[in-house]
Amino acid sequence: MAESYKILYQGGVGEIVEKKSRFIATTMPVETEEEALAFIETMRKKYWDATHNCYAYTVGRRQEICRASDDGEPSQTAGRPMLDVLLGEELHNACVVVTRYFGGTLLGTGGLVRAYSGAAKEGLLHSVIVEKFRGRKVEILTDYNGVGKIQYLLAKEGIRSLDVSYTDEVKFEILVPEDELAGIKKKITEATSGRARIADGKEIWFGDAAGEAVLWE
Repeated sequence: MAESYKILYQGGVGEIVEKKSRFIATTMPVETEEEALAFIETMRKKYWDATHNCYAYTVGRRQEICRASDDGEPSQTAGRPMLDVLLGEELHNACVVVTRYFGGTLLGTGGLVRAYSGAAKEGLLHSVIVEKFRGRKVEILTDYNGVGKIQYLLAKEGIRSLDVSYTDEVKFEILVPEDELAGIKKKITEATSGRARIADGKEIWFGDAAGEAVLWE
């Protein structure tokens, strides 16, 4: 099982102009193919007067479903280049629709490929991408002598602390990627000379969006 993968967490809108043709890229997170198709239909209704509404999407932890459409543009000049952008970014559960308003000048096949892929990239620049990690919530109990050592270790290792509570002991609740779990536990034990007590919580997927922890229970 993959220990981490990237998803489109929050959609956005980006736009480029090529020889007076407008290319508007709208992105959206999708969990299923049905969600992707519904989003595409929404964009078609929103931009009903556009020349083309081309799309690409990828769904699944292993990108099991990948689809693309040129929507009347020459074959392989729109949908496929957009899908290549999603795959090149190693994105999962993402859909992008690029709407074109023709500006009166033909771009040629090479120009179309560059325009549609460029628009898709611009759309992603205005989106939020999160890497999801498979890991665990871990609880650490320590006396007050171990607090500074644990805080230093967590900061050094880039481990996120969800909560810290102070009573007669100090309890840390942290998020640890699965493939780092054994190493982190060993380092905590060594740093506190074995005085800290460590309890594994349930398996969880988590990520970081603009500095905030995101959890998928």
